[in-house]
Amino acid sequence: MDVKTAIETRYSVRRFAQKPVAREKINECLEAARLAPSACNSQPWHYIVMDDPHVKEQFCKAAFSGVYNMSAWAANAPVLVAVVSDRGNFTARIGNFFRRTEFYLVDQGISGEHFVLRAWDLGLGTCWIGWLNSNKAEKFFNLPSGKKIEHLFAVGYPADEATPSRLHGRKKLEEIVSYNEYK
Repeated sequence: MDVKTAIETRYSVRRFAQKPVAREKINECLEAARLAPSACNSQPWHYIVMDDPHVKEQFCKAAFSGVYNMSAWAANAPVLVAVVSDRGNFTARIGNFFRRTEFYLVDQGISGEHFVLRAWDLGLGTCWIGWLNSNKAEKFFNLPSGKKIEHLFAVGYPADEATPSRLHGRKKLEEIVSYNEYK
């Protein structure tokens, strides 16, 4: 699949076939994520793959409790991938400070998009999840101080009934672009 087709056809999958995903495919997605550019080459990410059903179940009980239970559907995905933040190297952190931009989050977005597009290319569906109890998720994995689980990917083969949501249309190009001035 070419990149244009992947971008135009990929959608967030929230219903998965109960079919295991080979680690080889997950590793291909992780390799795509690893190759993403980052500010000052800081590579401010670490991926935790949860493909053991027991680990995934216990993690979901913690991460999707209380107000976060609207993301509990993700427990049905064959694989969950947690993205752990690293705030970047010294040079990147200086850039964060002066620009008042958290470049490590931008970098994780680029890396994550590499992951989900490669997954789609391999026939896997994904959903990017940011609504989780990060504190409980971090305690679950005993993360060191300063590390945070920013988001997750639910990963698996789309179920037959999984379809793109038509509720979330996109603005027209002329609504989001101007040339040489802000309109």
